[in-house]
Amino acid sequence: MTRSVAIVTGASSGIGRATALRLARDFTAIVLVARGGGKLREVGQQCEAGGATPLLLELDLASPKAAETVVKATLDHFGRIDALVNVAGAVPGLDLFEMTDEQWDAGLALKMHGARRLTIRAWEALKASQGAVIFTSGNAAVLPRAGAAAVGAINAAIEALAKAFAERGIDDGVQVNCVSPGAVITGRRLAMLEKAAAAKGITLDAAKAVFLKQAGIKRFGTPEEIADLTAFAISPAARWMTGTVLRMDGGEIRSV
Repeated sequence: MTRSVAIVTGASSGIGRATALRLARDFTAIVLVARGGGKLREVGQQCEAGGATPLLLELDLASPKAAETVVKATLDHFGRIDALVNVAGAVPGLDLFEMTDEQWDAGLALKMHGARRLTIRAWEALKASQGAVIFTSGNAAVLPRAGAAAVGAINAAIEALAKAFAERGIDDGVQVNCVSPGAVITGRRLAMLEKAAAAKGITLDAAKAVFLKQAGIKRFGTPEEIADLTAFAISPAARWMTGTVLRMDGGEIRSV
């Protein structure tokens, strides 16, 4: 695969931001897609400093027309798509009995339908380049909890979706895999820990310690570690790997 143009969604913060900065070392152009304008511009500047030409697209991928806009803008500017990394997707961590239909629909619209539509729209360009696609799920796909029902359900759907695209990709020459992070320290994770600390009347450090003990792991992961895994998964070295869910979680999931 000629490593020329990569699209990264959710690129303004967290794992998406780290992925964009990591891929800027490997690709000549990075298309950054996110809803946050100010942060996105900062990431674009850092990608440019890293050696890649950035294209910034401030879009909400929950919108049905956003995928077409992303692909058209990418092809108009760079003429090809070599990799698509679907990271965007803020799923509310709410209790099974508290979530409304609207909240379920919002989580599905961005993380699942947004990634599905964008992958379909980019598919012909990816076929032409014999490119690669990454979906992003999470441990909740196989560790669902009543207190965060949508997170598990939607991540499980993402993993199934990735495998379905991978089957089509075998004939079309498009490599498709799914990266599944465990407990990674991002702004969203910190907010969850701060909420837990406040609810229990303990410090943030104590809340972190409680979480790690319950998960059976020694430390939290970093966005950069997930970005490195993604970079490997779309590298020539991993080309024969497709239809795989790649878990990086410090050993939290021990099932076979």
